[in-house]
Formats: sequence, C-alpha cells, structure tokens
Amino acid sequence: MTASTTDLGLTTGTWNIDPAHSEVTFAIRHLMTKVRGSFTDFSGSVVVAENVQSSTATAEIKLASIDTRNPDRDAHVRSSDILDAENHPAMTFVTKGVRADGGDYLVDGELTIKDVTRPVTLELEFNGIGEDPWGGTRAGFAATTSISRKEFGIEFNVPLGGDKALLGDKVDIQLEVQAVRA
Repeated sequence: MTASTTDLGLTTGTWNIDPAHSEVTFAIRHLMTKVRGSFTDFSGSVVVAENVQSSTATAEIKLASIDTRNPDRDAHVRSSDILDAENHPAMTFVTKGVRADGGDYLVDGELTIKDVTRPVTLELEFNGIGEDPWGGTRAGFAATTSISRKEFGIEFNVPLGGDKALLGDKVDIQLEVQAVRA
C-alpha cells in the first residue's frame, strides 16, 4: 500500500529540521558497557512528496559538535585517531528511497563519514503533526539505525588481550526530529 501525505496529515513541500527541538544521539560499546553521546550542531530538511515514498531528506552533522559528557574523550574522538573532524568536518545523509513497513517506514540512504559513503537504512516512525505556539506547523519523526564504524574507516581501538578490544564496532544511532513546514 502506498501512503499519501493526506493519510498522514502532512502537507507536501519542505520541512526544515529544528535543531533546538531535535537530537542526534549514538551509543557504542566501551569495555563492557555502552557510552552514549550526541552531536549538537546539525541541520537538514525533509521534502515531502504527495506519495510519501517519493519523499526525500538530507542532513549534515558537524563532527566537532560531539558531546559525550567528557571533554578529554570528546577531544580524542575529534582527533585524527577517530573522526578527524579538522579534515572531515561533517557527516552527511541523503535519502535514496522510502519504503512502507507496516505503519512505519524504512528510509534507505547514503551516509558519508570521512569521505566514505555507505548505504544505511533508517527505521522511521512518524510521530504526528501539529501547530506550534508560534504559528508554525511541525511534524515529528524518530529514526534508528546501526552502522559498523570500521566500514567508514574508523579503525582506532586498543587491544585488551585475546579477541577483546576497548571499543565495539557497532554504533547505534538514534534521531528525534521536529521539522517545521517552510
């Protein structure tokens, strides 16, 4: 079944991500627990088509804005050992397609980190639409995916003996997005 914007209450056109009411977070295994963090400087937009599956999205996340609640760790993650934010200041996402998955959607796209582009699929949940107190119309979305950091050339690790290492390869990414109708 192909959903239309009318089915969801969306209007066609451009919706800009509101970074003040959105978040980009991640989690990665460190030893035997997960460390969580976020990126605080990002932008993007969603262009909603009449057929929702023809909609597109783009996003840019500034790598220097990483915040893991530990300034020393953040500086190391920004360094050339890991993200090399000085030479690769942003990661980007561009959709390549949207597929229905029951009441939710799968957003296929390309994620680029450190000049390495790989396909990723976001599991997207549409959280509704409503008017805000400032006269605007907002839509809410949540999305998740997992990536292999090694597939993006992020190889840094500290061996701990045997087959153990300081960091896991899998990075879980979570998005909570409010977008404002342009």
